[in-house]
Amino acid sequence: MSNLDDLYREIILDHYRTPRNRGALDSPPAVRVEGFNPLCGDELVLYLVVDNGVVTDIKMTGHGCSISQASSSLMSVAVKGKNLDEVETVMERFKEMMTLKERSLDENGEAAPLDLRNLGEIAALAGVVKFPVRIKCATLAWKTLAEAVAEAEAEAT
Repeated sequence: MSNLDDLYREIILDHYRTPRNRGALDSPPAVRVEGFNPLCGDELVLYLVVDNGVVTDIKMTGHGCSISQASSSLMSVAVKGKNLDEVETVMERFKEMMTLKERSLDENGEAAPLDLRNLGEIAALAGVVKFPVRIKCATLAWKTLAEAVAEAEAEAT
């Protein structure tokens, strides 16, 4: 195993053991959205506060496997304080990392390597794609975030 794999494992374990942005927020002003992964029982309640197009606060409650909980924590850190356009960009980069089939293919028919440098700590979840059954665990928080952003945008109009 490479040193990079070891680092990624440590990042995932750190976010699982010490999740960032845990807790609940009053709703309103927070948007409250629930996510559930029936395959392994992961549950997430996401609270999102968007003020003037900026994610000013984000909190989560729920339970699940180490991948889903670490992904939730990593996601919350990645989007807190960003404007909604930046949040959309981060969500798209994460989705691209998780969906090999949507990447361009090289001459051998294999997915072109993804530049993980612009993902920060989220890149620690790149290894999840080697285990297709775990992809839903890693994407639960991100799908729930997309719902919360859409709801926040609808409330703003």
